Amino acid sequence: MIRKIIEINEEKCNGCGLCAKACHENAIGMVNGKAKLLRDDYCDGLGDCLPTCPTGAITFVEREAAAYDEAAVEANKRKKNRQWPIQIQLTPVNAPYFDGADLLIAADCTAFAYANFAKEIQKGKITLIGCPKLDPVDYSEKLTEILEQNDVKSVTIIRMEVPCCGGIQNAAVTAMKKSGKFIPWQVLTVSVEGEVL
Repeated sequence: MIRKIIEINEEKCNGCGLCAKACHENAIGMVNGKAKLLRDDYCDGLGDCLPTCPTGAITFVEREAAAYDEAAVEANKRKKNRQWPIQIQLTPVNAPYFDGADLLIAADCTAFAYANFAKEIQKGKITLIGCPKLDPVDYSEKLTEILEQNDVKSVTIIRMEVPCCGGIQNAAVTAMKKSGKFIPWQVLTVSVEGEVL
C-alpha cells in the first residue's frame, strides 16, 4: 500500500539516538551508529521522531510500505519490556510489562525445587516472587494495587506443598478479591520432591 512513512537520511544522521528513544513503537533502532527504520509495519506515520532529530535527517515520504500493525508493535513492546525487579516488595506498582500480562506469583523456593520452572511455568509470564515466612509484610496490599492499576490477563500462583507457602496463595487470592476484577487464576503446588502435584 502507498502510505506516509518516515525516511532517514543516513548522511545527515549523527547517531545521537534521540529519534529511537522518541519512537513509541520501536520502529527506529540504532544500527552501526546510525538511526534506521527497522520495520515499516512498526511505523505509525505520526512522526514523534521528527522534532527530536537535531540534524533534520528524518522526513516524511509517501511510498509503498506495509500497513501499520498495532498488534505486532504491542507484542514487540511486551517482548522488549524487561521486568526488573521481580521481588514483590521491590517491584513498582505500575509498570508497562504488567499490561496484558499473564502474571506468575511464585514462592521463592519453587524455582529451585522444580527443575523445569523456567521452561514450563515461567515462560511468557511476568513473574513476582516472595517468601511469606521470611518477608515480614502482607503481600496482599501490594498485589491488590498491581491488579487494580494494570490490565493483568491471568494469574498463576505457584507454591510449595509446605504450610508456610499458604501465605503467598492467601495473599494473591485476597488481592484478586480486593481488586474487584474478574481475573482467571490457578494454583500450582510443588512437592518437596520437586514435582508439580
